[in-house]
Amino acid sequence: MNSKPGLGARLRYWFDRTMSAGTGALIGWLGIISLVIILVFGGIIALTGVAQDDGQSLSFAEAVWQSLMRTMDAGALGADTGWDFRLLMLVVTLAGIFVFSTLIGILSSGIESKLDELRKGRSKILEKDHTIIYNWSSSIFDVISELVIANESRQRPRIVIMANRDKVEMEDEIADKVGDLRNTKIICRSGDPTDLYDLSIANPNASRSIIVLSPEDDDPDSAVIKTILALTQGPSRRKQKYRIAAEIRDPDNAELAGIVGGDEVQLVLADDLISRIVVHSSRQPGLSAVYTELLDFDGSEIYTIDAKDFVGKTYAEVAMSYDSSTLIGIVDGKGTVELNPDRQRRVAEGERIVLIAEDDDAIVIKPFQGKIDSSLIHRIPDATIGTERTLMLGWNKRAPLIASELSRFVAPGSLLTIVADKDDLEELVSDIKLANNNLTIECHRADSSSRTVLRNLDVISYDHVLVLGYNEDLAPQAADTKTLVTLLHLRKISETEGRRTNVVSEMIDVRNRELAEVSRADDFVVSNKLVSLMLAQAAENEYMSRIFGSLLDENGSELYIKPVANYVKTGIEIDFYTLTVAAMVRGETAIGYRSRRVPTTSGAFGVKINPLKSEKIIFDADDELVVLSAS
Repeated sequence: MNSKPGLGARLRYWFDRTMSAGTGALIGWLGIISLVIILVFGGIIALTGVAQDDGQSLSFAEAVWQSLMRTMDAGALGADTGWDFRLLMLVVTLAGIFVFSTLIGILSSGIESKLDELRKGRSKILEKDHTIIYNWSSSIFDVISELVIANESRQRPRIVIMANRDKVEMEDEIADKVGDLRNTKIICRSGDPTDLYDLSIANPNASRSIIVLSPEDDDPDSAVIKTILALTQGPSRRKQKYRIAAEIRDPDNAELAGIVGGDEVQLVLADDLISRIVVHSSRQPGLSAVYTELLDFDGSEIYTIDAKDFVGKTYAEVAMSYDSSTLIGIVDGKGTVELNPDRQRRVAEGERIVLIAEDDDAIVIKPFQGKIDSSLIHRIPDATIGTERTLMLGWNKRAPLIASELSRFVAPGSLLTIVADKDDLEELVSDIKLANNNLTIECHRADSSSRTVLRNLDVISYDHVLVLGYNEDLAPQAADTKTLVTLLHLRKISETEGRRTNVVSEMIDVRNRELAEVSRADDFVVSNKLVSLMLAQAAENEYMSRIFGSLLDENGSELYIKPVANYVKTGIEIDFYTLTVAAMVRGETAIGYRSRRVPTTSGAFGVKINPLKSEKIIFDADDELVVLSAS
């Protein structure tokens, strides 16, 4: 049986606990020691009557004061006289030097420790109505850039970032890669977004919206799901719902993330989103520019507003009630998004309408007062799609999703040829699950960026060529460089043969897009950029995930680029009201056009979304209309 600790042990334990309390406790002990020294030597001087050579004895209060002066200032010792007095004051001064030098060391260490703590970014955020970004990835810079644009009309906007990175490193990297933050302030904190305490540092209970990025580690979806769980099920969470936009990589994890987040989270299935857009863009060049225009905040974007002003009116009547905005759908009372509904579909109480507009201030009701000239409208059927031959150059984890998505649209008997420099390519291809039997896949292991390989493939004989980046095997810049080399070879082959085929390329870094445009590819899909745009939009619009889910669903209405000559007469001046009606009589919704008369800015490919309906334009026979259509 252990004996009871003695008084000495208990005192030592008490002293150890007080010393471990930090800088404040150490300063307190030094203060006590200083006070004891001053009182003891003041008492000795007063009791013994030791005095300087002038023989004048000191009272206790005066002796304490003299001791204090010599403790604080060693120079005071030089004016003392009388060896007994000098000796006592020397001891006091030496004790003072020890105490104050120790105090300076403790203060210096304490300040350094506090600065180091501030550098780590562990202090709690006191902001309100701010946007939080949890985790760090290469997408974060595009997300911040879009939020900065969206925040321009807000007062004192704040973006709080929390990730398992050094606070100063995050701030420096953002300053280098984002540039002008306009009126937005960025606040960085270091911590684990899956930890309940660290999560609370960003003050989610006072936040406006939350974005959960997919971290760059081995199991990113698990980290995202755990963060969502900590937010929605945390013991100290707020009563009102969060607005969370979360990035999920594997579609198989979407159901679990949806269960955990409920109606508080919008999931952005990154790889699924990019794969669908790559397929759509490969079959309709220029379509990625449409998606980018709808997703970024710099231009026209998607809004949902209360439809109380249009209760009882038809979809067609509402569409003709806006000049500077474009109606594309309705959100019913249960939150279900209906894009391109029947033109006779009437708006009910409690529903919302989905519009494309440059800004929420630009959404102004202005009913059409003119008359549509029906003689200008055509109803030429779309061309029948035959079998297609598609060539995929390169490989990454989105390749199986792209192949599966492609099989949903091609006619029976179509072929997909995959060429990639992967050791286990045959095994990877054999695991691809197609939606139907319309598509046959063949594969060849070879260097997809080799000019000799490309010549032997007879790439010009294919209807579509998809160039994917090796972003799982190479760093982003190296992967984009390999893609660029492939595109340049394709351009040279096309020029030599005197023929060309439809080429669509996936780029990883948006900064390489302009460089790649010298290859004259038909379209580029910048994967990281699109995911970033979608996350930023979802953080601002609670219906965005459902809107784009419907937009990319093969069972609903999707974006198409069709010949404008199928709708109206070309070569004469016409307004977009007429095009709106021409699309509606075919069961479609017109949202823009692609014309050589539109200035081709970088990446726009001549696409104009949400034009003024009253603005007149002369279309050429090869111009195209951007529509929402079921087929």
